[in-house]
Amino acid sequence: MSFSDWASALDQAEYAVRALDPHVGQGLRSLKAHCTVDGRLDGELLDRHQLSCYELAFCVAELEASREVCEYARSAAQTDGLAANNALAYTAEAVQSVMQRLLARAKDLGLNVGELSGLYADAEFQAFLASFGSAEFLAGIGETVTARGSLHLPSLLSEDKEMVRDMFARFGADVVAPLAEEIHRKDTDIPDEILVKASELGCFGISIPERFGGLQPDDHDDSLGMIVVTEELSKASLGAAGSLITRPEIAAKALLQGGTSAQQEKWLPQIASGEKLCAISITEPNYGSDVASLGLKATPVEGGWLLNGSKTWCTFGGKASVLITMARSEPDPSLGHKGLSLFIVEKPSASGHEFRHQQPGGGVISGKAIATIGYRGMHSFDVFFEDYFVPSDCLIGEEGGRGKGFYFTMAGFAGGRIQTAARATGVMQAAFEKALSYSRDRKVFGSPVGDYQLTKVKLGRMMATLTASRQFTYAVARMMDKGEGQMEASLVKLFSCRAAEWVTREAMQIHGGMGYAEETAVSRYFVDARVLSIFEGAEETLALKVIARNLVSRA
Repeated sequence: MSFSDWASALDQAEYAVRALDPHVGQGLRSLKAHCTVDGRLDGELLDRHQLSCYELAFCVAELEASREVCEYARSAAQTDGLAANNALAYTAEAVQSVMQRLLARAKDLGLNVGELSGLYADAEFQAFLASFGSAEFLAGIGETVTARGSLHLPSLLSEDKEMVRDMFARFGADVVAPLAEEIHRKDTDIPDEILVKASELGCFGISIPERFGGLQPDDHDDSLGMIVVTEELSKASLGAAGSLITRPEIAAKALLQGGTSAQQEKWLPQIASGEKLCAISITEPNYGSDVASLGLKATPVEGGWLLNGSKTWCTFGGKASVLITMARSEPDPSLGHKGLSLFIVEKPSASGHEFRHQQPGGGVISGKAIATIGYRGMHSFDVFFEDYFVPSDCLIGEEGGRGKGFYFTMAGFAGGRIQTAARATGVMQAAFEKALSYSRDRKVFGSPVGDYQLTKVKLGRMMATLTASRQFTYAVARMMDKGEGQMEASLVKLFSCRAAEWVTREAMQIHGGMGYAEETAVSRYFVDARVLSIFEGAEETLALKVIARNLVSRA
């Protein structure tokens, strides 16, 4: 195809996406009509339509991913037509997926099945699906990438970003990847060999302004830079490297949002340098993603606070010497999230799967690692506080920060979600590269696995999905750097994390029986990918409580 042909095909793709927009919009308006009382959206009524909300959230995510990958392809196709083919293939599959979701929930969403099905009779709509959703077209992408032996596509990133990518790609390949399998299989700590080198590269200061010793410009955010680094670290190993900058990022955002000048000057340089490794202690055993209901108690005493209660899923909680901890500082339960404060809790760094520290005054903090099927190396802990003393100057914002902990973490949560989308992309990239290599080398019934049509189709779909995930993530990162995109960060996490589960599964399938063996990396990618839809906001919570509620309220 010529560039003008690709441009015309991308016009068709965008036409197909726009054709679905009115039906998605009608579904959102129908939900709003059913769930509005006295001009306000009623959460309890909306919860009666959870399945519809869940499906609409995915519809919007898939369509937004289509828009972004097509926008990318308009520029990238000038140097590589494979970029356009990936965008066309992904969009054709996404349109079909959205159609099926809407048809399945048509009655619940107040949609006209005849009008929706009528899109299949629209000549341009039908021609797009027939051309770019065909087995021949998908297999063609797989055949092209197999012949190349490379997944490289134009990134459209600046030279500076490409230099950063190359630097962390080398670190991932030379330092992290050789240790990744042993860390996973033996469930060991991340070794100092990785942590020290990561510190030297400025890994922990990616989201911290230069004035505090970090790498982020003082005058603007650089979410895109964080995404580029996260991808490369996650490609090398999700558990041993991909999450190293997540916790410093959330901690830094909280301190920048609510910390006093003295707190920022003290803590941010130590976090940026890696002198203080940090963890985030928010989730509690009975509440999961329901942050507003947290119950860890912070009781004021002379000179500070006593913490009593427990937390769970505190990732990196053993090795970290600083826990950013959410606690209920205001005893009135009716205050909900307005009664929560954020504390900087210090403890000795500890190796292994358990730790216990007793303060001179008798307070105790202890933790035990939770055994998990993947995402090993970081270790996630159950943490217990017994009269654990925290000085008053370790309440973020000090007295002015009381009851504001929930708000201080919001920017960090959004950053953590888009970063998780980047982690998903990195894991997908690693899985796809292994699948591509294996399909070229492994012979079945006398021919390489990659010579069969189904394998070519699988590779075509995987690459198209990976491309869409990457470009959707980049687009949201650019939005966030402009101070926008909070809801979109949840949207792209929803999309990319589900995609990673599927791509890593397909990579295992291409490997056949060897894909299930621990000696092959794709088995690690698969179990690691499974956590992505759970942490940093569970898929269901994001779809129902964040994305759908936001979309319905503004419908």
